[in-house]
Amino acid sequence: MIVDVALGARAYPITIQAGLLGNAAPVLGRFARGGRLAVVTDASVAPLYLDALAAGLPDIVLEPIVLPPGEATKDWAHLQLVVERLLTLGIERGDAVVALGGGVIGDLTGFACAILRRGCRFVQVPTTLLAQVDSSVGGKTAINAAAGKNLVGAFHQPSAVLIDPEVLATLPLRDLRAGYAEVVKYGLINDAAFFAWCEANGAAVLAGDTAAQTHAIAHGCRAKAAVVAADERETDDIRALLNLGHTFGHAFEAAAGFGDRLLHGEAVALGMALAHRFAARRGLISAADAARVDAHLATMGFVIHPAALGLDTSAAELIHHMRQDKKMTAGTLPFILPRALGNSFVAKDVPLGEVEAFLTEELAA
Repeated sequence: MIVDVALGARAYPITIQAGLLGNAAPVLGRFARGGRLAVVTDASVAPLYLDALAAGLPDIVLEPIVLPPGEATKDWAHLQLVVERLLTLGIERGDAVVALGGGVIGDLTGFACAILRRGCRFVQVPTTLLAQVDSSVGGKTAINAAAGKNLVGAFHQPSAVLIDPEVLATLPLRDLRAGYAEVVKYGLINDAAFFAWCEANGAAVLAGDTAAQTHAIAHGCRAKAAVVAADERETDDIRALLNLGHTFGHAFEAAAGFGDRLLHGEAVALGMALAHRFAARRGLISAADAARVDAHLATMGFVIHPAALGLDTSAAELIHHMRQDKKMTAGTLPFILPRALGNSFVAKDVPLGEVEAFLTEELAA
């Protein structure tokens, strides 16, 4: 299955195929100049899939760069490590680097390639559901800074994306669930019918049903590709819709320390629940629609009430984190809110004081 990301000279294919990792030569072989490929991965993914990738590329020498797993790796120190290692390997502007891993590896590798020799190519081989349906597509690359998540980065499109749904078989349930948040997001943005599909099939996705997982991946990639083609650099509010749940979610991620206590997908799920309850509070949607979103996310195992996280934080602190959001413009922070179930929009008139009052109530609930 091929999904094309239509960006003119920067267009690239997303190839989705069971068993693709062990048969990657037809897709990846053309990127191996001089018969070798640098591969950035992490210590959790490497033992599982580095040999499988090598077996699928029998005539190519892989040069692995293995990093620690986890969100903490998306920092300046590991960016420098990757860049220096790629320079030592003699990676040139015309070469391509493979990012084999989840969103952290994809984001970090993409940013390293964006700045290496003023830009070299890279290929995304995502191994988590979250990366397969979201972060591997669209060219947003970044690292985290002390002030917040993804604040230092660049738009740098990959040259190709290779997705093998079979790799999800080794993904821990918690990580699979975190990726599912980005799946259901596409329904809540602008596709009520797909949200209904998620209500009916979400359990199958988490249970390892290959057909359900492949359908979810393909739908997410098509939806993301269409948005990226229409608004690559988030200048027309179209791509901004993909941030549904992220403004609330990133604030809670920051409060939790950007670690394993709250995974990105878990934060997005909480953020989507909060966005819908906040929209109901503003009279944009009915309480019944907000409750329907809550019910599905809770059924899938997500925490939907911030008080249940047990974080030592306050509404004022969460607002402080929101003010560091890269979408801030002239002191105003846009929020992605629904005007109906499966019909979201960019709200640019939301007073942060109103959000703070809402969060105060939520933290006390």
